[in-house]
Amino acid sequence: MSADTSAPIRAPEPPAPPPVPLSATARLGASLRRAAPALGLYAASRLIGLVCMAVWAGWVGKHPRTLLGYSWDSVWYVGIVRHGYNSTLPPDPAKHGVTLSDMAFFPLFPTLMRTLTTVLPITAVTAGLVVAWVSAGVAAWGIHAVGERLHGRRVGTALVVLWGLLPHAIVQSMAYTEPLLTALAAWSLYAVLTRRWVWAGTLALLAGASRPNGIAVAAAVCCCAAAEVLGRRASWRVWAGAALSPLGWLGYLAWVGYRRGSWHGYFAVQDEWGSRFDFGVNALRFVRSLLISRAAFAYFVALVILGVALVLFALLTADRPPLPLLIYTLVLVAITFGGSGYFASKPRFLLPAFPLLLPVAVAMARARPRTAVLLGGALAGLSFVYGTYLLTVARIPI
Repeated sequence: MSADTSAPIRAPEPPAPPPVPLSATARLGASLRRAAPALGLYAASRLIGLVCMAVWAGWVGKHPRTLLGYSWDSVWYVGIVRHGYNSTLPPDPAKHGVTLSDMAFFPLFPTLMRTLTTVLPITAVTAGLVVAWVSAGVAAWGIHAVGERLHGRRVGTALVVLWGLLPHAIVQSMAYTEPLLTALAAWSLYAVLTRRWVWAGTLALLAGASRPNGIAVAAAVCCCAAAEVLGRRASWRVWAGAALSPLGWLGYLAWVGYRRGSWHGYFAVQDEWGSRFDFGVNALRFVRSLLISRAAFAYFVALVILGVALVLFALLTADRPPLPLLIYTLVLVAITFGGSGYFASKPRFLLPAFPLLLPVAVAMARARPRTAVLLGGALAGLSFVYGTYLLTVARIPI
C-alpha cells in the first residue's frame, strides 16, 4: 500500500524581518531601566552617608549645608558665580606673599551654577549642590553602562556600589567638580566603546572644561582615534571626535594665558597655588616626612588609599581592559601621583578613576551573596564614618 501523497506541500516561511533599530531615546530609557537597581543602591548609600554627617555636624554645632556647599573649593566656585573671575585671596605669608587667583578653577561647573541661579530662584550655594548631586547620579548611570557593557549587569551594579562607598565618597555630595567630571568621562568612554565618536569628543571637550585632570578623557579619545587611523578604519567621525576632545581644556588655558598676558599663564597660576607636575618628587618627600613625624589622621588614610590605588591599577592592567579605559586611568593616576602639593586631596583626584574598581567589581559579582553583602557593609561603615570625619573633624583641605 503506497503512502498518501495527497497532503499539501507547505511553502517555506518568509525570513523574519530585521529588528527595527531603537531610537537614541529608547536606548537611553532601556539603559536607565537596567541601571535602576544600581542607582537605587547608590542613592541609598549616599543618603545614609549624608544623614550620618548631618547628625554629627549638628552635634558639634556645624551646618551640613555649609559644609557641603560652601567649604574649601566650593567657596571659590560661589565667588566666581557671584563676581566672575576676579576673586583673589590676600597674600599668604606661607607662600611668600603670593596672591592666589580663582583662575585655577575651570569654568564649566560655575557656568552651570550661574545658569541655575538665572532660571531658578535659588542661591549659588544651592545651585552648586544641585549640579553636583545631579552629576553624581548621571555619573553612577554612566559607570553602570560601562561596567555592564564590559562584564554584564551584575558587574555594572557592583561597580556603581563600590564607587559610592569609597572612603572619600562624601565628595560626591559636595559642591565639587569630581561628580561632573566623572559623569562626562563615563559617558565619553561609553561612547568610544560603542563607536559614537562625535559624542565621545563632545563630552571629552566638556570634561576638559570642568577640571585640570579632565584632559585624561581627551587623551583616551585621541589615543583610540589614533588606533582607528592606524588600522585604516577611520571615518570623518573619528577625526571629528579627536579634534573636538581637547578643545575645552586647551580653550581655558588659552583664555587664562590671554588674561595673564603669557602663553603659560595657567601654569603660573597653578604654580602660585603650589600645584605643579614634578614627577612625584614632592609627594615622596611628603611621605618621608609623614612617616617620621606626627601628622593628621587624614594624611595616613590618603597614603593608604594611594597605595591601594597602585595595586588596583596593576590588577586593571593585568586584566587588559579596553584601550580607552586604560589610557584614561593611566593619565589620571599619573597626574595624581606626579603632581605636587595638596597630598590629602590626592584621593579626591582619583574619584573619577572608576575603572580602578573594575577588578574588585568583577570579583564581587562572582562572590557568594553573603560575601558581597559583608564586603559592602564594611565599605559602607568606613565610607560613612570617614566622610563624616573629613567634613566635621579634620582641619585639612579636602
